[in-house]
Formats: sequence, C-alpha cells, structure tokens
Amino acid sequence: MEIKIYQQWISDFYKKRGWYALDPFVRVSFLAEETGEVARAVRALEIGRDRPDETEKTSEEHIQELTEELGDVLDNLFILADKYDIRLEDILASHKKKLEERFK
Repeated sequence: MEIKIYQQWISDFYKKRGWYALDPFVRVSFLAEETGEVARAVRALEIGRDRPDETEKTSEEHIQELTEELGDVLDNLFILADKYDIRLEDILASHKKKLEERFK
C-alpha cells in the first residue's frame, strides 16, 4: 500500500470515528502512550514479562503484538502530520536529506 493512500484512509477513518477532532496536544499524549506500549512489546520479546497474571505468549504472538503497537504509533504520526497538512513522503524526503547532509 502506498503511504499517501494510507494517510488519506487513516485520516478519513479517524474523522468518521470523531477522533480526528481531538486537539494535537491530546494526540501527542496518545502517541506517548502508544510508544510506551511499543516499549512493553519489545521488552516482552527481548527479556520477557515474568508476570504471574499474564499468560505466556509465543514468539509469533509477541511479534504480532509489536506489529500492532507500531501501527498505533504510526497512525498517531499520520494524524499529526495530516492536521498540519504535511505529507509523509515529505517527512521521509526531508529526514533523508538531513541525515545525508549531517553524516557526509
């Protein structure tokens, strides 16, 4: 799937659910929350959780969980970019240029 197509789809999806209208400061707090969930998923993959109140998962289940959490992070980034009319392709190109110039 092309990034621009997904960016439009997720924007439309969030608008239909009423989530798009949330203030960017609220969206950033959701991003922080989702980033924490990515950290938790990576921890589970790398060193485990060792929690008696959680059932043990397979490696595949942990990877699926990480995949889902990374998707949640990306969605929040997509929505923030969309709110400021920034295309993801522009972010990628700008960041690539910055890194190439910084590390010549």
